[in-house]
Amino acid sequence: MSINNSEIAQLVQPDRVHKSIYTDPEIFALEMQRIYGQAWIYVGHESQVKKPGDYHTTRIGDQDVLMLRGSDGKVNVVYNRCPHKGAQLVPLGDGNVGKFLRCPYHAWTFKLDGSLLSVPLRGGMEGTAFNKDDPMFSMRPLARVDSYRGFVFASQSEGGPDLVTFLGGAAGSIDNLCDRSPEGEVEVVGGVFQVMQQSNWKVFYENLHDTMHAPITHESSFMAAREEAAERGEMPFELLIMDGNGEPYEFWEKLELCAYPYGHGYMEAIFDPTAATRDPVSRVHFESLAKVHGEEKAREILGMNRHNTVIYGSGSPHTVFQQFRVIRPIAPDRTLIEIQTFRLKGAPEAVFDRALTYTNLINSPSSNVMPDDVELYRRCQQGNLTAGGEWVSHHRYGGTDKQTPEGMVSTNGTSELPMRNQFAAWKQYMLTDWNQEKKHVA
Repeated sequence: MSINNSEIAQLVQPDRVHKSIYTDPEIFALEMQRIYGQAWIYVGHESQVKKPGDYHTTRIGDQDVLMLRGSDGKVNVVYNRCPHKGAQLVPLGDGNVGKFLRCPYHAWTFKLDGSLLSVPLRGGMEGTAFNKDDPMFSMRPLARVDSYRGFVFASQSEGGPDLVTFLGGAAGSIDNLCDRSPEGEVEVVGGVFQVMQQSNWKVFYENLHDTMHAPITHESSFMAAREEAAERGEMPFELLIMDGNGEPYEFWEKLELCAYPYGHGYMEAIFDPTAATRDPVSRVHFESLAKVHGEEKAREILGMNRHNTVIYGSGSPHTVFQQFRVIRPIAPDRTLIEIQTFRLKGAPEAVFDRALTYTNLINSPSSNVMPDDVELYRRCQQGNLTAGGEWVSHHRYGGTDKQTPEGMVSTNGTSELPMRNQFAAWKQYMLTDWNQEKKHVA
């Protein structure tokens, strides 16, 4: 039985969503078409393909794609498929193909932009409809590719907003991540963590701004950090970043949650933004920026108070600790998380060391914190398969959100505004054909 638009519309109410959104394979398949088949999705960072021939493989929804540095220096994004028999051109991962791509099946070769270069024994094609210049015989590029300060996004749709419009206020987090570098640039360094979670992809996005869960879900890690600190007589950075989850509800209620169109948003940072001139690592970082921009601008850059930013469909850049948690849906109950860590070019090495420490202790598969979330995501997935109820509640502080020029802001830091905003965007994606809108405009 096929689900229709009227039924889809009923799945999202102002203060609740139907549990089938997380579990139904048909809905998941439609998401791959209507969300990941249309929205701008983060592919990778330009630093992952530094030289001509360098490639980085990833997925946009259910599609394997290839980010490739061309001979002209341009970054291209194409589907990872040979047009002859459909073979995957390169294996998953990163590497360098040299001056051209060569299919391992029949040795068709392609330029670094995916266009056909040559076919073995081409005489066998004479007298047929084969035409070297026909796009069907080249690797297919994605409909649109654009880069924002080195972060490469692609869309499978010809229609829809341009990248800057799509990112909206969330672009400020990418700006701040780059501006924290004295050179204004970042690069992916240190490898990429991967975690396969037994849950729907949307649960992760909700949890990024779910301030109510932190002191409950992460009790074991922050209590252990406090016990260790008491024994030491001090709270070093390694323990401080775990201790932050243990703040009382009064702390979380004071935080600001911002929501933007297309499902994006951010939560106010939980760490003190004034630490730039006190903490030893932050101090040397501040000094390196002050040499370039002056002290006032350096304080402004390091004082941007954002914790987790959501770029819906792509993942979550974290400006303070230089990460991008890339979220890739695999199945209704399987989600691949990739954690990229960035070096701020020109910044003291201690700043990058601190980012690696945060990655290892908070977001790595073996950390003391991430397993708590992963287990609860799995439990949500399993619970929504039972007959225990039909709806998932998003009632908290419903109806109190404030409109801003850029979107919405919460009146309380424990509001479920982010969830309501994400599912309003989900509904819009699922009911809108960007290509059809483009035809109407034309």
